[in-house]
Amino acid sequence: MRSIKSPLIEERKSNMIKKKILFVALFATVTIFAQEKGKIAFGPYIQQMTTKSATICWSTEVSKPTLTDQEGKVKTITEYQQHSIQLARLDANTEYSYDVLNDGSDEGKGKFKTYSDKIEPFNFVVLGDTRSRHDVHTKIVNRIIQKDPLLIINTGDLVKDGRVIDGWENFFRINRELMKNIPYYPVLGNHEKNAPYYFDFFDLPNNERYYYFNVGDVLFVILDSEGEYVVEPNYISEENSDQFWHDTYEQYFITQKKWLEHVLELHKEAGYIFVFQHTPLYSVKESRITDAEQRRKFWGDIYERHNVQVFMNGDDHHYHHAMKNGVHYITTAGGGAGLYDIDIPQPETVKYKKIEHFVHININENDAVLNVIDIDGNQIDKIIVERRK
Repeated sequence: MRSIKSPLIEERKSNMIKKKILFVALFATVTIFAQEKGKIAFGPYIQQMTTKSATICWSTEVSKPTLTDQEGKVKTITEYQQHSIQLARLDANTEYSYDVLNDGSDEGKGKFKTYSDKIEPFNFVVLGDTRSRHDVHTKIVNRIIQKDPLLIINTGDLVKDGRVIDGWENFFRINRELMKNIPYYPVLGNHEKNAPYYFDFFDLPNNERYYYFNVGDVLFVILDSEGEYVVEPNYISEENSDQFWHDTYEQYFITQKKWLEHVLELHKEAGYIFVFQHTPLYSVKESRITDAEQRRKFWGDIYERHNVQVFMNGDDHHYHHAMKNGVHYITTAGGGAGLYDIDIPQPETVKYKKIEHFVHININENDAVLNVIDIDGNQIDKIIVERRK
């Protein structure tokens, strides 16, 4: 777990300009004029969906700076400008079409459906660790599109290195057809490296690092297991290393834990609670067993006390389902990154498989059905979770 200097996201907006305009939607077709005409580099894509509002984001190219090394090799690094527009006073459970260019082309077009203001069935998808093997990521995305989910959650490590724009270019290229119509909620992974790009491209609730939202009677809580990307200084001695890392992270995670306790108590009447973070609480990779145990010690019995049904994470590149005291702990990290071997199943382990996959979840009136789907479309596991009483 890593820490953070400040939760104020406005400090993260230095590299790009977010232009936000309040737009009142009056019709089922929304036409949005892009402030600056030009080729759309990323998007458009949907963020911050609610029953009565939504945000549409897109990026345009600004310039192409170059970087030259000592051998004379030149690398071009594209600079982008981020745009977003907030739509308010929408009707619940209503489909809208939009066009951010309005130039006669299909480039700026998409559609979205606002969340229902009633408690009714819906489906969503969870995947993770999409940072590499773009062919695998693409195939998973195409499978997901066929499911027509209401929303997507990525358990982190969206890209190989969040500080390098190339990874984001690939990410948005692969997800274009998915994200232009469906809200996409990311979790901060260690490979995002706390980069400004992450906070520029995504428009998220709360402080954008850890946040929550709800759909019907489902509470979604996204946690940050990473915080600020920190490199240990060379002058830190081996005997002081543990203390350095402890003092760097401690206060941030204590604050986040208090926030989580408050959110879970505030939403104690939710029918279903899903919690997400990047790193696992139960690992079946031998080299990560100790870290997982330390995380469990930190979080204690918070999930059991608040009757959280499902905790989902990424980081370990395979599928793993563990269960303890009524809480399902699910590792879903088969979205593209190279797979990890499973070394040491735990006493809490229910099922595991080293395979590329995603989780398709159907929320019903009395239960939630989690279908684990592999890259070829086969169901490899099915978990039924009863509605909270």
